[in-house]
Amino acid sequence: MTKYKLVLLRHGEGAWNKENRFCSWVDQKLSSDGIKEAQNCGRQLKALGFEFDLVFTSVLRRSIQTAWLILEEMDQEWVPIQSSWRLNERHYGALIGLNRAEMALNHGEEQVKIWRRSYDVTPPPITESHPYYAEIYNDRRYKCSDVSQDNLPKAESLKDVLDRLLPYWNEKIVPELKSGKMILISAHGNSSRALLKHLEGISDKDIINVTLPTGVPVLLELDENLRPLGPHQFLGDQEAIQAAIKKVEDQGKVKAAEK
Repeated sequence: MTKYKLVLLRHGEGAWNKENRFCSWVDQKLSSDGIKEAQNCGRQLKALGFEFDLVFTSVLRRSIQTAWLILEEMDQEWVPIQSSWRLNERHYGALIGLNRAEMALNHGEEQVKIWRRSYDVTPPPITESHPYYAEIYNDRRYKCSDVSQDNLPKAESLKDVLDRLLPYWNEKIVPELKSGKMILISAHGNSSRALLKHLEGISDKDIINVTLPTGVPVLLELDENLRPLGPHQFLGDQEAIQAAIKKVEDQGKVKAAEK
């Protein structure tokens, strides 16, 4: 029997998603399509009768903006939002800002897939000479985090994302879920994948094949021990969702004209 329900999603399309660049911790806004995705997500959740008590986001604006737009469409703007860097997107290190298709052309599609989707492979770390280093590490939002700026990651594998996410999940989100609150997590592709891996027991090998499209809500039905009663469910038009998943997977491939 379902004891708890949890909805999580990857934020709507960001400007750099549209440009097929590794966005990571660079604080991009939603694209015009991303705004529409978030609004459509809100309408979908409203039509399905969801009523949220609490929302969790990362500290990146595309995650927060997505939550705002969803709640507005649901007439639930009053619902409290809590934000933490521990729900941030994976830190892609030196790859931040680079075009995925160009990377596939230069390094091969398989290497890019490993960097993007594998569990324990960490990309090269960001250094002070990187064009976005100062923008990230001088940002005052991280002065308010629960770790010193010196201890913030310089690059992460998906395993690293799960390691920094789990304390927040266990200490902040789980107690709210177990108190009976209906929770929405508006996060990112990799922080959401990491949480799905943890909850569903997805193997280190199989997680590489789990892809989340932007702006599509994912429903998890959990028992009293927070174990899933079945696989996660994408909510919405299933044909459109599968097309969106393929679009994400194709981002790491060489463009046809360049092959």
